[in-house]
Amino acid sequence: MNIITIDFETYYDKQFSLSKLTTEEYIRHKYFEVIGVSVKLNDDSTQWYTGDKQEVEGFLRQFPWGDSMAVAHNSMFDMAILSWVFNIRPKRIADTLSMARALHSLEVGGSLKALAEYYGLGEKGTEVLNAIGKRREDFTEEEMTRYGEYCVNDVELTYRLFHCLIKQGFPLSELKLIDLTLRMFTEPVLQVGRELLEDHLSEIQTIKAEWLHKAEVERKQIMSNKQFAELLIGNGAIPPKKISATTGKETFAFAKTDEEFKALLEHENPIVQILVGARLGVKSTIEETRTQRFIDIAGRGSLPIPLRYYAAHTGRWGGDDKVNMQNLPRTSVLKNAILPPSGYVFIDCDSSQIEARTLAWLAGQNDLVQAFDRGEDVYKVMASAIYGKPADQITKDERFVGKTTILGCGYGMGAAKFKAQLKNFGADLEVEECERIIRVYRETYPHISGLWSTCNVALLAMMRDQEYNIGTDDVVSVVGAKGVRLPNRLYLKYPNLRKHNDEDTGKVELVYDTKRGKAVIPNRIYGGKLVENICQALARIVIGEQLLAVAKRYRVVMTVHDAIGCVVPEAEAEEALIYVQKCMRARPTWAPDLPLNCEGSYGYSYGECK
Repeated sequence: MNIITIDFETYYDKQFSLSKLTTEEYIRHKYFEVIGVSVKLNDDSTQWYTGDKQEVEGFLRQFPWGDSMAVAHNSMFDMAILSWVFNIRPKRIADTLSMARALHSLEVGGSLKALAEYYGLGEKGTEVLNAIGKRREDFTEEEMTRYGEYCVNDVELTYRLFHCLIKQGFPLSELKLIDLTLRMFTEPVLQVGRELLEDHLSEIQTIKAEWLHKAEVERKQIMSNKQFAELLIGNGAIPPKKISATTGKETFAFAKTDEEFKALLEHENPIVQILVGARLGVKSTIEETRTQRFIDIAGRGSLPIPLRYYAAHTGRWGGDDKVNMQNLPRTSVLKNAILPPSGYVFIDCDSSQIEARTLAWLAGQNDLVQAFDRGEDVYKVMASAIYGKPADQITKDERFVGKTTILGCGYGMGAAKFKAQLKNFGADLEVEECERIIRVYRETYPHISGLWSTCNVALLAMMRDQEYNIGTDDVVSVVGAKGVRLPNRLYLKYPNLRKHNDEDTGKVELVYDTKRGKAVIPNRIYGGKLVENICQALARIVIGEQLLAVAKRYRVVMTVHDAIGCVVPEAEAEEALIYVQKCMRARPTWAPDLPLNCEGSYGYSYGECK
C-alpha cells in the first residue's frame, strides 16, 4: 500500500481558530479557507501547492488515494478537510499523534515539535505564526514560498516520525483501530433530529427560568446546605458528602472544589443541573450547552463522532472536540436525537461485566469464571455468601449489595469507600457491616486478593528494572522499567516509578509521574490499583478486537465505554444484531477461557436502543 503524507495550511485569526472553535465548526465554517497543502507520496519529494479550492482539488486528485494509507499529525483535522471539503477518502488513515499517545503518553508529549526533537528528526518551523489573519490573496510571493517551505518541513517530519513509530513496533491491529476511530469523525453518517432538540432546548430554558426565578426568590433555600440537599433529593440526586477538615465530621460536599458535586452538573435530570449551577454560579447547564451544540451541528451537516484514541492511561477512548459522547446520560433526549441514515437502524451492544469477568480470569479465580461461563447470577451468588442464605432467597436489595461488591471490591477497596459507594446508590450500611462484607468477598475469592499481592511484587520488579509475570497464562508481564506488556504489544507505563515518603501519614508508598494539564505530578500506585489498570487495559483490548470484527460487515459509528454502536440496513436488523452479539461474545485468542457476554438491541435512534 502507498503511503501519502499530507498537511493542510488554513486561514486563521484571533477569533477564527481551533482554539476558539471545534474542529467540526472550524472546517464547516463559511470563513474556512485552505491556503495550501503539502503532499508526499511514499519517499518521493514533498510537493507544496497553493490555489483556489478547485485548483487544490485538482492537485490532490492526482494521487492514488484509493490504494493508499494517508498519514498526518492530528489526522482528525487534515482528513476531515480531505473528506468534507474535497470529497476524497483514502483507503486507510493513520495518525502520528494517536500513535504517539499510545507509545509516549507522558514522557515525550504529543506535539510534532516535541516528538521530532525526541527522535532527532529535525526542527519544526514557526512560519505559521506569521500567517495569522492572512487570506491566500494577502500573501506576497516570498511569504507564500516561506509558508510552503514550512508546510513541506512538517510533512517531512511527519513522514519520518511515522516510520520511527512503526519501527518501535506499533501494532497493526492498533493502526486499524486508529483508522476506524478517525472515520467515525471524518466520514460521518449519523443525523441529528433538529426539531426534537429545538423543542428540548426551549423546555430546558423555560424550566431554567422558572427555577432561577425561584432560586432568586428563595436564595436561602439554595444556600442552606440542609435545604439544598432536600432540593437535590426531591429531584432524584444524592447529595455528596465528605469529612470536614475542620471538624472531622461528615458534611455535605457542596464546594466548587468538590468533584462529586461538580459532577452533578451533568446529572440526567436538567433540574438538578440548574440547581447545582445556581449554587455554583454557572450561567448555562451542560444539557443546554450540549443541546445547542447539536442543533448547530445539524445546521451544518451530519454528526461527526469525535473520539480521542488512547485518551486514558489504560488505552480507553475519550471524548474530543467539545462533544463528549462518552457521558451522555442514559435518558438524555440527545440520545433520541442521534439518528441513523434513512433506511438504516442503530444497533447498540454493551459488554456485560467485562472488567469483573477479566479480573476473575486474570486472577485464576476459576469458580467465579465458571459461574460467569454458566450464566449464573453472580451478584446473587455473592449476596448468598454475604447473607448466608440460598441464592433463590436473596432479595432485590441484597442482590444490589452483592452487585456492588462484585463490581466495586475487586481492586482492594476499603470499608469507608465501599460505604460511600453504597450510600451514593441509596444503601446506607454501617462501617462495621461494610468491613464484614469486604472480608467475606476476600475469603470467597482469595485468588483475587492474591493478585493484589502479586501486583505489589510486580511494581517492585518494575522499579528495579526486572521482569515478572502476572496472572493467568503469563499473558501480562512486567518488562523491566518499560512497564506492563499487554497482549496487543503495547505497554502500561509508570514513568519514574519510585518510593515516596508521605509527610502526612508517614507511610512509604510508590508513585509515578502523570500529567494533570501541563503539570507533571506524582500519582500513587499499589497492587490493587495496578490490577485495576491491567483489567481496564485488557477490557479495552477486547473491545478493540470486537470493534474490528463488527466493522468487517457493518459500519461502526461509535464506541462508548464497553459498548459498540453501528448502523445496519433496516432489512438486516435481526441478522445484524445476532452478528454483533456473536462478535462481542467471541473469546480473544490470548484468553480462550475468558467468558464474555453482551446485551444489545436496535432502534430508529440511539436512544431507542435500551
